[in-house]
Amino acid sequence: MPLARLDRRTFLRASGVAIALPLLDAMLPTSGAAGQVGPRRMVLIGRPLGLHGPFFFPEQTGRNYEPSRYLKILQEHRDHFTVFSGMSHRYPAGHFAEVALFTGVSPELVRGPSDIRNGISLDQEVAGHLVGETRFACLVLGGGDVSWNRRGVRVPAQTRATQVFRQLFVAGSPEEQARELRRIRDGQSILDGVRDQIQSLNSRLGAADRQRLDLYLSALREAEQRLQQDERWSRTPKPKVDYPAPTVDYSGTQLLQRSRQWYDIVHLALQTDSTRVISLWLGSQERPEIDGVTLAHHDASHHGQDPAKIEQLARIEEAELRVFNEFLTKLRSSVEGDATLLDRTAVLYATNLGNASSHDNNNLPIILAGGGFRHAGHVAYDRKNNTLMSNLYVRMLHQMGIEAKSFGASNGVISEI
Repeated sequence: MPLARLDRRTFLRASGVAIALPLLDAMLPTSGAAGQVGPRRMVLIGRPLGLHGPFFFPEQTGRNYEPSRYLKILQEHRDHFTVFSGMSHRYPAGHFAEVALFTGVSPELVRGPSDIRNGISLDQEVAGHLVGETRFACLVLGGGDVSWNRRGVRVPAQTRATQVFRQLFVAGSPEEQARELRRIRDGQSILDGVRDQIQSLNSRLGAADRQRLDLYLSALREAEQRLQQDERWSRTPKPKVDYPAPTVDYSGTQLLQRSRQWYDIVHLALQTDSTRVISLWLGSQERPEIDGVTLAHHDASHHGQDPAKIEQLARIEEAELRVFNEFLTKLRSSVEGDATLLDRTAVLYATNLGNASSHDNNNLPIILAGGGFRHAGHVAYDRKNNTLMSNLYVRMLHQMGIEAKSFGASNGVISEI
């Protein structure tokens, strides 16, 4: 007897809580899950201070390249991503190019920190074509100045993971939301109140959907546990030291924990089809809490070819890439019909600096993962006369089903993937 089809907007509800579900086979059209194209998604991940090129770029091109020191970290996914070299926006030197990382406007419009005329960013362009498809057309997370609307006005980022989690997964009145967050902080899962509904739902699902729902609920519980840990530390008094109080209110020393929390929320948001477009800005200028790291990230990135500083920088960047590798693993472990979440999500991992030590914006380290592309290993362009990164953006728009002739300062579209 065939199982009944579920409404795509099915929720688990109890005591002011509404929990969205992942996209299940039972929610797909009755013609069957096999062969369904499924929703296409995009995640743009930006980070400051570059990646050390000699440790990032492979020497060989094509699919059979020998992995570099950094790419060895991602080798379990090597068939699912492409590395680009010789690509940039051709902007003049300077950190300010962060603002145009995902807009790719003409270099003539990015002439300095006080002389920038920006355009729409890639995430907002895609979101404009998906209005009404999901609860949120786009999420802008983490910080930074990388998301811009069509008028060239910055779209503010949400910087507090607890608020984003509540926005995505806790519904009800403000009083009910506050009560449920208190329960999470006290170590009680919001899943406790919907156990009977989960059991009833499982009886209506096939084996693949039951496994998918179990993985999703496990991920949701892990996200709750991370929030509990963060709340616990926020209430724990810090030790007193005989040291003058700093005058600048920095944040981000817990770089890896923060990145993992954002990746968890991004994964859940995609898995529940709450949104299909996300931009995420990660990274910090400070000294991250990583074993063996004694320098601030900014100081290590401005190494001046000092081997000791370069090794400090490598420790930071390798740790960041390990967390990114965990994120790719989660996307590949989440199945929709006959594809994985990674197959259906184009994940761009990029930075606005090719060499932070000299503030050089050329030859940007770029990884494009998933998304159903014909991944080609290492695609190398001219490192002196860079291919415009906006040509990659046009290709990404096409993969999202958007027939764009151009984007930003593009002068064509790449064809290697």
